[in-house]
Amino acid sequence: MAGEQVYSRPEPPVSRSTASILMHSAIMFGREMCYAVEGAFATPVLLSVGLPRNLYSLVWFISPMLGFVLQPLLGSASDTCTSPWGRRRPFILVMSLLMLLGLALFLNSDAIVEVVAGHVETFWPIAIAMLGIVLFDFSADLIDGPIKAYLFDVCSHADKMRGLHWQALLTGVGGVLGYLIGTVDWETTILGHLLGSEYHVIFMFVLVIFSLCLIIHLCSMSESPLAPVLSVENFPSGMERPIANTTPSRPPMTLKLLLKTLANIPAPLRCLCISHLLGWTAFLAIMLFFTDFMGQIVYKGNPYADHKSVAYILYEHGVEIGCWGLSINALVSSAYSYVQRLLKPLVGLQGLYFAGYLVFGIGTAFLALFPNVYATLALCSVFGVMSSTLYTVPFSLVAEIHKHEEMLHLLEGETDKLQRGSGIDCAALTCMVQLAQVAVGVGVGALVTAAGTTAVVPIIASIVALIGCIFIGLFVHI
Repeated sequence: MAGEQVYSRPEPPVSRSTASILMHSAIMFGREMCYAVEGAFATPVLLSVGLPRNLYSLVWFISPMLGFVLQPLLGSASDTCTSPWGRRRPFILVMSLLMLLGLALFLNSDAIVEVVAGHVETFWPIAIAMLGIVLFDFSADLIDGPIKAYLFDVCSHADKMRGLHWQALLTGVGGVLGYLIGTVDWETTILGHLLGSEYHVIFMFVLVIFSLCLIIHLCSMSESPLAPVLSVENFPSGMERPIANTTPSRPPMTLKLLLKTLANIPAPLRCLCISHLLGWTAFLAIMLFFTDFMGQIVYKGNPYADHKSVAYILYEHGVEIGCWGLSINALVSSAYSYVQRLLKPLVGLQGLYFAGYLVFGIGTAFLALFPNVYATLALCSVFGVMSSTLYTVPFSLVAEIHKHEEMLHLLEGETDKLQRGSGIDCAALTCMVQLAQVAVGVGVGALVTAAGTTAVVPIIASIVALIGCIFIGLFVHI
């Protein structure tokens, strides 16, 4: 076809050492540490700067709506990126810088207003904190697709499985560190006195650790650039069109073509996306409201009380204990990511998927029934099982789907047929996380506002998780 562009086909993946896979997974450690800091402090910070409760759900609505539209476009763009640095790493770097900018705004809103305006007003700290959270959520969600696609591009099938498990393990460890940072009263430390605020200390830790993780990740494995070789119409006469090392380009991605591509994804991937949406809706409902649940329901505190009152002190103490609970969640997530490797030969990927949702659904039901300190902390372990399941099993199933499709193409002799890139499939899954955030921000947030209490959150999470469990049993197959 005249004008058809030809791209060099990326070199086939080679076997990777454990060290290089660990380096590649380092960014998940840093990303989850940042997520943990946001999860622990988002609600307390927003409420402490005076955000009205009826605007709270708006914070969790804006970012996922942007991400839901842009995530597939980003995945498609990375599939056809011709940067000499590779297809995925440029996007990972940009999203990482936006994450750090978002955290800087979120954790330092009061200080930024004071430096710029000379005094702190109610509106601007709220606006800057909301902007920081939206920017961080948007970029931290979008970065997951390119990270997974980067792993899939440069690793063999066996190394993909190893990489996903290492990512889950380091995700849990990063979460432990992030939540533990939130358990320390930094105001009374030397760093707190030097930097002026515990949030400034926390940001300093996050900035240094995440930057190191990013550098290690970007230097872990080289990517083969997807560079254009030559336009077909410009081949000299008598010269054969390259076949062995080239692949035809994809048409430019538009929103219409994107929606058509997503609508035509294979049925197994479509069912996987639906189950992923249900799982993340249940999981995020707990994670986003957990520290507030601990402060208000378990410890009977009040975030709107005077900051020197007993009610507010009880609320702050509940938030700190909630951070310990989320640390238990992250620790169990790491441990369970290893246990998954032992269970997989026995129950398979679908069995692991089903079990994760079932354990979480039952555990959150007990959380609603027994909202006391010790029971709540013990039940945080089921969050870790769900976390590890959501971070590994769906992407392992995507890798299995791709492997199955490649085998079919080989059997049918269609090795030169243009196939879906891993970027668009990973982006489709990650879109479900954004859609789940919308569901939590609008649906769960509205229910919490209507009920006037976060006590309804574990009930909602349990119901949604058990629905997901039934859906997996009936429809999720490779």
